[in-house]
Amino acid sequence: MDSPLATVLLPLALAVIMFGLGLSLTADDFRRVRRHPRAVVVALPCQALLLPAVCFGLVIAFDLSPVLAVGMMLLAASPGGTTANLFSHLFGGDVALNVTLTAINAVVAIVTLPIITNLALLHFEPGIGQDGLGLQFGKVLQVFALVLVPVVIGLIVRSRSEAFARRMDRPVRHLSVVVLVAVIAGAVAAERSNIAGYLVDAGPVALLFCVLSLATGYFVPRWARVGKRQAIACSMEIGVHNSAVAMTLAISVLGSVGLAVPAAVYGVLAYPVAALAGLLMTRLGSPASATEEAAPVG
Repeated sequence: MDSPLATVLLPLALAVIMFGLGLSLTADDFRRVRRHPRAVVVALPCQALLLPAVCFGLVIAFDLSPVLAVGMMLLAASPGGTTANLFSHLFGGDVALNVTLTAINAVVAIVTLPIITNLALLHFEPGIGQDGLGLQFGKVLQVFALVLVPVVIGLIVRSRSEAFARRMDRPVRHLSVVVLVAVIAGAVAAERSNIAGYLVDAGPVALLFCVLSLATGYFVPRWARVGKRQAIACSMEIGVHNSAVAMTLAISVLGSVGLAVPAAVYGVLAYPVAALAGLLMTRLGSPASATEEAAPVG
């Protein structure tokens, strides 16, 4: 697909969003794994393995069309969204852990995302990638180069001028939202003749997947005796998927706007659902213990 949406808007959206993430990161975020090893060990398999399996069950149960089914699997395989950091902060999560999970998930997804998506393409056979190309590892590397380079630039900017990075944090976040909304609107406009049917078919699955993602991210860590603040961070990281990555791969790499529809629908639903989940999680169970409250956040 050689359209402005595929060649300009989506790469721009990813670059802006990931530059904003880089501004919020420090080298300590990558070393912080040892502070909360249990939370990381529990959250990563949930994100990379459990949720794609849950999503596969949902698309089978709802009998989605092949294109929408693969689009949902592409979304499920995508790493957590950077907005998860904001939700974690708003609802008392361990933001430092959240940032660490976001950074690690972005790297892990380079391997897991093409595997899961190609398996979905083979299983559902939507007529996309049937020329033998599919979602090749090299193509995914191209997209994640677009992801990682802005992050590295943001890291460098922060290391050289933390004051500037802090000043730019809010404007870049706002710009990220504006660009992402524009991309979603472009995808919807491109599929306007089919959008009503897509919303009816993909909407309930995307909503249920969002709810299950948030619930899995909270309750599985809690069952593993992870602190409440860390469980909230895991929930937001696992529950707020990076729809911009999924849409970029669908449109710019696989050349199908239809595949991007589930991610666009999810992008609209995830924010209010995550906000409601955050309110509920802050009221669940007993108050955080002294140990949890003392957990490092920066």
